[in-house]
Amino acid sequence: MTRWTTSGEAATEEFGRRVGRELLPDGVLLLSGELGAGKTVLVKGVAAALGIARDEVQSPTFTLMRSHQGPGGTLLHVDLYRLGPEDVPELGLEEALYGPGVKVVEWAERLPFEVAGARKLIVRRTGDTTREIEEQA
Repeated sequence: MTRWTTSGEAATEEFGRRVGRELLPDGVLLLSGELGAGKTVLVKGVAAALGIARDEVQSPTFTLMRSHQGPGGTLLHVDLYRLGPEDVPELGLEEALYGPGVKVVEWAERLPFEVAGARKLIVRRTGDTTREIEEQA
């Protein structure tokens, strides 16, 4: 198990940028963590690795899925906050997660299935501006 600590949004976003480069071209990142932990900030960094403007990335809590296109590839950003595991199969998400592009799922603990080869991170708030990011096997 590996852990990192970030101080401030810029550092969390930079961590996401590094992870985003590692996910290219078709990787999956599963994010867990409480509300306000910094998951979406991390996704902004993943988007930056694909050349997508940070302002384009917002938590898709109400739309559930958003696709972004950048010069470095496609980002599919999914937020399962408003869903229970029983609701997820209706989205057709399993097929999308094995498709092209980088895929990031917030509230991934609500997925009712495993995603082979996915990178799993838990983001925790440890202070006003500090975050601990833990990688799960």
